[in-house]
Amino acid sequence: NLRRSWLLIFSFVFLIMALGWAFGQVSGFGNAGLIAAALFAIVFVLISFYRSDRIILSMSAAKEANPIEHQLLHNTVEGLAIAAGVPKPKVYIIPDTALNAFAAGRDPQHAVVAVTAGLLEQLDRLELEGVIAHEMSHIKNYDIRLMTLTVVLVGVVALMSDWLLRSFWWGGGRRRGGESRGGGGIMMIVGLVLAVLAPLFANMIRLAVSRQREYLADASGAMLTRYPPGLAGALRKISADNEPLEVANKATAHLYIGAPKQLGARGKITELWATHPPIEERIKRLDAMGETANG
Repeated sequence: NLRRSWLLIFSFVFLIMALGWAFGQVSGFGNAGLIAAALFAIVFVLISFYRSDRIILSMSAAKEANPIEHQLLHNTVEGLAIAAGVPKPKVYIIPDTALNAFAAGRDPQHAVVAVTAGLLEQLDRLELEGVIAHEMSHIKNYDIRLMTLTVVLVGVVALMSDWLLRSFWWGGGRRRGGESRGGGGIMMIVGLVLAVLAPLFANMIRLAVSRQREYLADASGAMLTRYPPGLAGALRKISADNEPLEVANKATAHLYIGAPKQLGARGKITELWATHPPIEERIKRLDAMGETANG
């Protein structure tokens, strides 16, 4: 995951600099656009690495869980952190009735776990342990670094793509007296293609990070609790819950244990762009683990 983190960073930096080059060509700023994009990418990579957990918590309206009011939650997180061999992460509550949870941070020493109020209300103790164990596995496996980086970096690519598209409206194609013909026209086409496709490529990178890590976190979480039916039961309740998670968006959806309902995939085609594998398949695998353990 450390290697994948650096590969992820370089992929996004390449996309951002390509957008900066295209912006410089279209707007007439030339190499200044590329230099500005490089500086912009460096700054936001640093921000995403050191501050992204706070950004995500803010986006999710999460508040730190009171140790007295939410004693069971704190005890569950602490016990599973000990079992996983990682420091206890900070614990947050998302004031939402939907059933969901996520982990974020740059490493186990700087990790957070957030659960919705609805999850706490509707899950029993064993199901809650299953969810927290799943999130603790993300922390132990350094998935949180990969998933958290993508939230901010996808946003940066989308922002720069929007700037590039707006530059066409600012009259970049008319720069330098008719340079829009010939080579300038080709640059405009390249810029337009980059502006349209860069967010798509960024999203593909994000999805590539997400789906298989969910299967691994399910398996690792079940091994932590030694009770696969706990997580399987939690996933059944999450799947049956039709409440939309109001604070979720396309940038943060892949962080959650279950795809937020208003953003979930429908049909065979959209499943290719899903942030999570089918929840029915995840439950099936956990059930098989439980049968093996009982056998």
